[in-house]
Amino acid sequence: MKDIDWDALSLDELKDIQKKATKAIESFEARKRKEAVAAVQAKAAEMGFSLSELTSGLKTKSTKSAPKYCHPENPAKTWTGKGRQPNWVKDALANGKTLEDMLIAK
Repeated sequence: MKDIDWDALSLDELKDIQKKATKAIESFEARKRKEAVAAVQAKAAEMGFSLSELTSGLKTKSTKSAPKYCHPENPAKTWTGKGRQPNWVKDALANGKTLEDMLIAK
């Protein structure tokens, strides 16, 4: 690769280089992805499977967290203790309650 005098280039030339580099990177990544898929398909076929057979039952399961706190007056309103605090939790804390006061009894 030849040395480039970056300071001598205009803004348009630099943007053109940036655009071409981005396209080249995307093309490279796409080629590598295709090569990886082909290699995995070949290995699956070697073992007597198709890639879709091996991946058909692989779904990621997200587990929903059980509620940890409930509204003092309305037990239907709950919060897991993760993420942003609901307004009812903020209000209860502002009015002197503690999180321990709102714990769901087990």
